[in-house]
Amino acid sequence: MQDIKIAIIGLGYVGLPLARLFATKFPVVGFDINEKRIAELRSGKDSTLEVEDELLQEVLKENAEKIGNGLYCSNQIEDIKDCNYYVVTVPTPVDRNNRPDLTPLYKSSETVAKVLKKGDIVIYESTVYPGVTEEECVPVLEKISGLKFNEDFYAGYSPERINPGDKKHTVEKILKVTAGSTPEIGKKVDALYNTVISAGTHLAPTIKVAEAAKVIENSQRDINIAFVNELAKIFNLMDIDTHDVLEAAGTKWNFLPFKPGLVGGHCIGVDPYYLAQRAQEFGYHPEIILAGRRLNDSMGPYVASEIIKLMVKHDIRIKGAKVLVLGVTFKENCPDVRNTRAVDVIEQLQDFGTEITVFDPWANPTEVKHEYNLETTTSLPDQKYNAVVLTVAHKEFLDIDLESLLLPNGILYDVKGILKNKVDGRL
Repeated sequence: MQDIKIAIIGLGYVGLPLARLFATKFPVVGFDINEKRIAELRSGKDSTLEVEDELLQEVLKENAEKIGNGLYCSNQIEDIKDCNYYVVTVPTPVDRNNRPDLTPLYKSSETVAKVLKKGDIVIYESTVYPGVTEEECVPVLEKISGLKFNEDFYAGYSPERINPGDKKHTVEKILKVTAGSTPEIGKKVDALYNTVISAGTHLAPTIKVAEAAKVIENSQRDINIAFVNELAKIFNLMDIDTHDVLEAAGTKWNFLPFKPGLVGGHCIGVDPYYLAQRAQEFGYHPEIILAGRRLNDSMGPYVASEIIKLMVKHDIRIKGAKVLVLGVTFKENCPDVRNTRAVDVIEQLQDFGTEITVFDPWANPTEVKHEYNLETTTSLPDQKYNAVVLTVAHKEFLDIDLESLLLPNGILYDVKGILKNKVDGRL
């Protein structure tokens, strides 16, 4: 493990924690095209809140002069040219038609290819369908670098396993799957990660196996959540509390503890489409995977319609009704708003003519405005509402007397099923 210098391509929710971790053992250059992000990280601050400022500053200090172990952040390609391991951690989103968008992968591969040298290893962490690394990314590396795959340079795959906002299950505490383009390279990739992943690693036999393993992890969760979301729809018709049912069923040792909810984010709400796309290319229509996606994507409109029904029952005039929505990020205690399905609820309620106020102490209002053209606030407005809707379980919301925010006949709806207050409805 001598003479290793690592470049991390992409310093977001996945790349920065990994760069910080590797920097405790190796010299690391964190590369990102976003100048503002680089300036922020160089100052020792992380707006994603994935790496504590103190931990970030520790590794930055160690590499103040770009020598020895530690992290140097840059948006200049020349700063990564002397690295020999390149780890790509860019997003893999879907487009508006839910088709995989590999543009960030292509662009990052072009960047790496410009500095690729004989003997270098390029490791991809981005979630993809089986075959992307070797069939989509490697040809880009070969074309621009002029080098031959598995002779001059090599590839690896180690799918990201992070849980944004989770300070308990951090990157080093989650077992890591690894793979290489040859058996020898697989061992090298595995050994590299083993130096920093305290939970250990699992060396998959091929890159495609590792890619497939990653994409089914979140597809499985998506299908399980779709099942309990369907149960919620059924039990609501029967006037049975779904959470009470799940609590009772959960007393059996092998019952899986999933809860109904809005399924968004950059993993569970996206990864199944990657697998479905690949399956269709092979002539197979994945019925269960796509059925789960359709059901989960329907939950925003469903929640909004349930809220409107409650308001009507409470004799609240819908048009012009004041509604406070608590939370717009894709999950609790996390500032990430990518692919948040709370927006589906908000947009549906707006379509009914209600006046929406969105309060989220974690979300950046500028980012929400840019992504969804929604106005949000980070402080609780001093007024009362016809309806208060909790869409995200931020810890701050648990300390608010939500009933005091309601106008006479106002309703309280709990999407997450966490409120101890008396609620008028919940998913």
